[in-house]
Amino acid sequence: MSDCRLYLVTPPRLDAAAFANDLKAALDACDVACVQLRLKDAPDDLVLRAIDILRPIAQEREVAFILNDRPDLAAQSGCDGVHVGQDDTPYREARRIVGADAIVGVTCHDSRHLAMEAGEAGADYVAFGAFFPTTTKEAKTKAETELLAWWAEMMTVPCVAIGGITVDNCRPLVEAGADFLAVCNGVWQHPQGPAEAVRAFNRVIVGA
Repeated sequence: MSDCRLYLVTPPRLDAAAFANDLKAALDACDVACVQLRLKDAPDDLVLRAIDILRPIAQEREVAFILNDRPDLAAQSGCDGVHVGQDDTPYREARRIVGADAIVGVTCHDSRHLAMEAGEAGADYVAFGAFFPTTTKEAKTKAETELLAWWAEMMTVPCVAIGGITVDNCRPLVEAGADFLAVCNGVWQHPQGPAEAVRAFNRVIVGA
């Protein structure tokens, strides 16, 4: 049985009140470690409203709730942490804003160098990708499973695999040593619904 866990990423656009039921169904279905709210280009008031609706759903189930890109809003709204990309707030500034106890994760694309820098700086996890074609965002890099295996062998900082991950293609990532699978469409657009998707991912993880 792998120690890998599921890391859910919300759709880039959503109606938080309507999405709340999908989120509850997914989190109640089986093990999920984390939910990242990722609302690209949304105004602050919409992001904060979504946090107010969705954060309690995750935290009441002891699932970490992380905001994408915005350490300032994460800190003021009670999120458990923030995820920053290479073009977003630098890690050290994000850490200063959210504090020592919050989670700060960093996108590292397919770069060992960026990942080592982030890990040495104190990041709580590094994210590698995209491992598969994705329609959620424009992937700047293509990552290989060997990167996960190398990181798992060399480093203690957890790594997240992201990019086009589905129930059908995730097993090699789990077997290579990914600590978390970051999944968006593979859960929310699963033909049998998000709850069944979460259960199916967990069956793969347990069997890997």
